[in-house]
Amino acid sequence: MPVVNNSSQQEFNLPGLNHRTFAGPEHGMRNLEVWGQVIKAGAGTPVHRHACEEAIVVLKGSGTLTINGEVSKFGPDSTLIIPSDAVHQIVNSGDTDMVIIAALSAAPVKVRHGDNQPMPLPWQA
Repeated sequence: MPVVNNSSQQEFNLPGLNHRTFAGPEHGMRNLEVWGQVIKAGAGTPVHRHACEEAIVVLKGSGTLTINGEVSKFGPDSTLIIPSDAVHQIVNSGDTDMVIIAALSAAPVKVRHGDNQPMPLPWQA
């Protein structure tokens, strides 16, 4: 399946965050996942980590990225670089939806809470 219609991918609605997997194991990927997410104003991802690198392209919105306790501000047209196994969180500090595309260098991505406990993802159930 070389062409995926992104809008037809199943959407998962979590508190303050909508998720779609654009490329992943369900599409035959073995070493890469690509996620599309919308983070509502004032919401954020949980504090988490994963044993793979992540690059996040911010298409719309502004916020803060915390990596291992260090906070950085960002706006639209930014790319966030997350090292492997870094404890991190993205928060939408703006007043509009944040739209992001994330590429992760593993498939499936095994996410853990900041305290290293497993974090099951509903789209991997």
